[in-house]
Amino acid sequence: MKYAWIEQHRDSYSMTMMCEPLEVSRSGLHAARDRDASRRACEDAQLVEHIRRGQRKHRGRYGRRRMTPEVSAAMGRAVNHKRIARLMREHGLQSHKRRRFRICTTDSKHKHPLAPNVLERNFEAAEPNRKWVADLTYVATDEGLLYVAIVLDHICPVVF
Repeated sequence: MKYAWIEQHRDSYSMTMMCEPLEVSRSGLHAARDRDASRRACEDAQLVEHIRRGQRKHRGRYGRRRMTPEVSAAMGRAVNHKRIARLMREHGLQSHKRRRFRICTTDSKHKHPLAPNVLERNFEAAEPNRKWVADLTYVATDEGLLYVAIVLDHICPVVF
């Protein structure tokens, strides 16, 4: 962590000035520069790549719980859920909740004239073909939305 900070600010301050207060030797700094990434850091990079693939595959809906078995299967060995959570947090790969799709069929904010209420909630009809009632609704299916329409000719009294 100290070495990374020194590398980040090496244009602003001299090496000696940064190494002394941080209690870091200059030779240690140079050795850290030449050192390869640790095995664990390489594994973490692989895990992050598998997590990113899983996020793309599931459109960002998988969190740590569902991502852990998927990444473990891709790696061919068990990976701890806390490690997956840490990597997801560090790389901003959190899951996004999908909002429920709601259909809005009523647009009350328009300036068009409204139809008159000729029934005045009197749904009883003395004879057929006098008062008709209709309703339309949507049913969500795997293939999309289906429309269901009902039209009734009111003859008998109905209480709503």
